[in-house]
Amino acid sequence: MLSDKELLERDKEILLKAIGNVVKRERLKRKIGINKFSYEFDIGNGLLSYLEKGVSDTKITTMWKLANVFEMKFSDFVRLVEMELPKDFNFCG
Repeated sequence: MLSDKELLERDKEILLKAIGNVVKRERLKRKIGINKFSYEFDIGNGLLSYLEKGVSDTKITTMWKLANVFEMKFSDFVRLVEMELPKDFNFCG
């Protein structure tokens, strides 16, 4: 049985992976390499790389900026992330 802390870490990892999958998929749809993307949209290369790998937490302002870069509403970006998550996902962080 996992402790509450372990459950929280597991759920955080699942959520970050979902965000990373969306960011990477949307970037690749535009056929832009990570270096060019980070330069053109002023998002740190390292941050973007870690974000896409799902190993870095990020600020809501960065996610909002990414939604704008992908020419979508923030709510649509969040909806894409939700679609990446397991149906029974519940993050209690």
